[in-house]
Amino acid sequence: MKTAVVTDSNSGIFEEEGKQLGVFVLPMPVLIDNNVYFEGHNLSSTQFYQYLQEGRDITTSQPSPGDLSALWEQVLDLGYDELVYIPMSSGLSNSCATAKILSEDYDGKVFVVDNHRISVTQRYSVLDALALAQSGCTAREIHAELEQSGLDSIIYIGVETLQYLKRGGRVTPAAAAMGAIMGIKPLLLIQGDKLDACAKVRGTANCKKRLVQYLEQAAEDYARRGIPFQAAAAGSFLTQSETQAWKALCQELFPEQTPHYDPLTCSIGSHVGPGAFGMAITRRLVR
Repeated sequence: MKTAVVTDSNSGIFEEEGKQLGVFVLPMPVLIDNNVYFEGHNLSSTQFYQYLQEGRDITTSQPSPGDLSALWEQVLDLGYDELVYIPMSSGLSNSCATAKILSEDYDGKVFVVDNHRISVTQRYSVLDALALAQSGCTAREIHAELEQSGLDSIIYIGVETLQYLKRGGRVTPAAAAMGAIMGIKPLLLIQGDKLDACAKVRGTANCKKRLVQYLEQAAEDYARRGIPFQAAAAGSFLTQSETQAWKALCQELFPEQTPHYDPLTCSIGSHVGPGAFGMAITRRLVR
């Protein structure tokens, strides 16, 4: 069996990198001032965060069923017998549920994975799927492996401003105003199906310190349970120096690894805004 791996750009893998890796990528649509752009195709992370900062009217959306079906059919027409599709977590978007419904029309050739991942953790699921496919695993086997290990993944994200959480209805205007006055920075957790606040900290420096503490505790728990994991970092920094400093901190925390860094993708970035900072650990099936 010749098995293809397909994902969406929420993984942080865009079309050009996908070609290098041997992964097919569906760009996520972003509506900016009533114009449709596609992440990683005609909209870069730098442009997206610049537009956010400028106050543009921005909405992220799930891909159309037609675009998704067209990509799957293109892949199968290239000579693949089957494919594994790894979209963003079902808890953060309806795109996974839509894909599962569409897959029913493909006579067992399309397997849609819901392993509760996004951003850098989704990237590592894609890389695991690719390695498993190259080792001879079928799409059904890859699907089972990824879903079984799906919940072994944690992302912490610190938010520089409450403005975008307020815009998305995740905090009230009164709470956002009080948070701005008090210098409160929420620390968010993505684990499983939801994006939730796990702490409220005064000041950015303290928020980063708390994030590091939580991540170290999670890593110790994974190590104690014998779970092989990979660390990674992500952010929506506006300067290269901020990006480099955050990458260096992640490397310092996990000196035995080479943590990957990606800009936060549009689906998360639209909620947390510029200046957000995240770190993650995720189970690896293939090292």
